[in-house]
Amino acid sequence: MTECHTYELLKQRDNGNAPLWDNIYRSEYWDVVHSYNTSLLGWIVLVTRRHIEAISDMTENEAVELGKLIQQVSLILKEVTGCVKTYVIQFAEHPQHPHVHFHIVPRMVDQPNDHKSTNIFKYLGVEESDRVSDDNMNRIASQIQTRLLELNSR
Repeated sequence: MTECHTYELLKQRDNGNAPLWDNIYRSEYWDVVHSYNTSLLGWIVLVTRRHIEAISDMTENEAVELGKLIQQVSLILKEVTGCVKTYVIQFAEHPQHPHVHFHIVPRMVDQPNDHKSTNIFKYLGVEESDRVSDDNMNRIASQIQTRLLELNSR
């Protein structure tokens, strides 16, 4: 396996060493986390719990659970952020993150045109001073966690 920062973060969650924003919800096959390097509150990432580098390597059960989580997280982001829709993005091409993960990104009502569609990535990889604070990530993480637990306890 190539060096994978995503897998290292997964091990931190396994060991109970992750903050709430990096450990929002854990299903059998996926972890739900807030992106750590974004200036957009609510930029959520679904991460496979095992290291795979291509969607074609997912099992059927992983794929079924992924579909459910994409729908649930999108619904919850509309509730907690007021977004009009979500973008779902997957590349797994970053040298430190070749691990399959899906970005679920709120597209806000007042989002500037130059930050829509693929330009949404202007919110990612920003300077630390421009990033969403841990307190704000934890606040929204708590709301998302509560709703995911409600939806999946039925």
